[in-house]
Amino acid sequence: MPSPAQRRPKPLPRPRLAAALGLGLTLTTAWAGAASYYLIFHDEVLARFVSRQSAIQYTYEERIDTLQRALDRAASDHAATRGGIETRLATLMERQAVIERRQGLLAGLPGGTAAFDVPTTAAIPTPEPPASLPSRGQKPFPTPELRMHSDDRVEASDGAAAARLARIEGVVDRLAEGQARAVSRVAQAAGRSADRFRDLIARTGLNPARFEPATGGVGGPLVPLSGDAFEASLAEARRQIEEETHLRRVADALPFRPPLPGEIATTSSFGTRLDPFTRSVALHTGVDMRAETGAPARATAAGRVTAAEYAGGYGNMVEVDHGRGLVTRYAHLSGYAVAVGQRVEAGSVVGFVGSTGRSTGSHLHYETRIDGEPVDPQRFLRAGAELVFSD
Repeated sequence: MPSPAQRRPKPLPRPRLAAALGLGLTLTTAWAGAASYYLIFHDEVLARFVSRQSAIQYTYEERIDTLQRALDRAASDHAATRGGIETRLATLMERQAVIERRQGLLAGLPGGTAAFDVPTTAAIPTPEPPASLPSRGQKPFPTPELRMHSDDRVEASDGAAAARLARIEGVVDRLAEGQARAVSRVAQAAGRSADRFRDLIARTGLNPARFEPATGGVGGPLVPLSGDAFEASLAEARRQIEEETHLRRVADALPFRPPLPGEIATTSSFGTRLDPFTRSVALHTGVDMRAETGAPARATAAGRVTAAEYAGGYGNMVEVDHGRGLVTRYAHLSGYAVAVGQRVEAGSVVGFVGSTGRSTGSHLHYETRIDGEPVDPQRFLRAGAELVFSD
């Protein structure tokens, strides 16, 4: 067992002791220096740190505020664009309703739909709403790049909706133009037809005003048209159609049809001639037409039979009153097919060709009289040759 003197630690060598003491002194000095620096410069370091953090926060808040303002501007522009699109869409819907109403009016005109060479209605689809933007309460976009991409999507959506509306507006414009052309063509066609009938009536020596229906007093407050070009054109088309319809009815009531079927051979014209019996100059009040005995003589216009009897030099004669002072006569008949008071239509058989009365042979003596005075039947027959009759 070792003695107490043997258990006592051995002292360090002098070089090691010196190194340990130097290291301890160095550490103590460093700690003291750090502690002194901290105590001396603590407030300055803290102030710099706080200042740096404040600068970072200010920069971020400024950036956020800039992004928010940009977002608000984008939202405002988007709202304005969307409002414009909705306004344009509402206008398109109103125009579509007008076009459909006009199409109904056109369909009521003779030949109105035939003159309309474009689709009858415009289908106006509702454009897709532009993409919505975040509200002010939402988290702002974290970076300008993201904000820019979102704005691009919104602008693309707005642009697509505007382009679609522009295409639809173009269709509506074409529809409106087509309707204007259609009503103009209807008016022009009715006007040309009315002029044609007016000319035919005038060539007979009659004034179309003679056949105007009697009207009573007229009046009422003045209500001018709205100024719409289509409404004005439509009113003009209706006026032309009404006039054409009236003149067509007048022409239909005039003796424009031939009294004999087939090609007519005239043996004696209207006017001055040598009388076949006395050989002296006399007035021939009608037209003599060659025909075989028994051939049907037909009414040249609708009317009422006022005579069906033997009438001296006329022999067996049928007289038809067509109204407005216009009368036709069919003479030298071998027999009657109608009775007094009977209503006949154009083309109805009124009698049969013969040679009764002052006649040298079988033929039809045909007359037209206006207000009791004989006029040349060829005026009516030549004008009627230009018409196409349904019977």
